[in-house]
Amino acid sequence: MKRILLPLLLLPHMALAHGGAPIHSPFASGLAHPAGGLDHVLAMVAVGLWAVMIGGRAIWALPLAFVAAMIAGGLAGALGIPLPGVEPMILASIVVLGVAAALALKPKLTHAIIFVVIFGVFHGHAHGAEGPATGLAAYAAGFALMTMGLHLAGVAIGATLMRFARGVLPRVLGGLTALGGVILAIGG
Repeated sequence: MKRILLPLLLLPHMALAHGGAPIHSPFASGLAHPAGGLDHVLAMVAVGLWAVMIGGRAIWALPLAFVAAMIAGGLAGALGIPLPGVEPMILASIVVLGVAAALALKPKLTHAIIFVVIFGVFHGHAHGAEGPATGLAAYAAGFALMTMGLHLAGVAIGATLMRFARGVLPRVLGGLTALGGVILAIGG
């Protein structure tokens, strides 16, 4: 029962995540923003999933690179620095990261990091541009913490599923993530 209750309590807050107004505080608003948009959730979980598919140092390097780039992009967005194509790049991140996991692509770590850094900047810009006018540091801490949590969820899901069917299930999940990105792109 407790496992069900907490997510249900968070649902009303998640529905407000993209409204731009703080929920209770800048930190709480920052926590809610990434979790409140399916586009962000899919991409951030996919980072963790792909990191597991690559293995080794990628398991920690990809999520950390994404979060660092996201914070930089968030600052640019909060400062009003324009970045063209934010929403298309967010949608592209879902598809590309999902396909990378589905195909179990294992590029050099530096190449994988470059991809997640690019996508992290765009996700961060969206967070920063839609964030509160005051309390930017607390807001950034909130969205960075939630993003890391979503990455860790992807890592946990991927690591758990890797034990079954020789890694086929994480690849299927990656494919479903990419499909979700395509559906969001068509529907949005």
